Amino acid sequence: MPKDGDMSIDFSYPNISSEMISLSSFRGRLVYIDVWATWCGPCIAEIPSLERLQKDYENMDIIFLSVSVDTDKEAWKKMLTEDQLGGVQLWADGWSQITKSYAIFGIPRFMLVDKSGELISVDAPRPSSNEIRLMIDERI
Repeated sequence: MPKDGDMSIDFSYPNISSEMISLSSFRGRLVYIDVWATWCGPCIAEIPSLERLQKDYENMDIIFLSVSVDTDKEAWKKMLTEDQLGGVQLWADGWSQITKSYAIFGIPRFMLVDKSGELISVDAPRPSSNEIRLMIDERI
């Protein structure tokens, strides 16, 4: 499992338009990754805070990348559309490569990747915490 300071392990998943998007395509920008699912209560509880974070940093050099481990693609699409979720939304189709690469056994899991692709935090603070804002502010 990669540790803080290691290079991030790349992954590619489709967005709602079936376009493949990879983590490495955001090099040069800070990336805050949220690994979540529509059936996960604690994940859903973080969404309002994540949306506030996105709004507060919307004109800055940071990408908010949400990766769903839902197996039900329709449930995922429905939630994205109905709740008008922001950021980059990808569908990983279950406990796929990202969960193996980063040894993710529980969600939500948040990670912060720097502009060069290095992991600042493989288990980053949640959007509802002030700590994540401090981490972002130090590097933006």
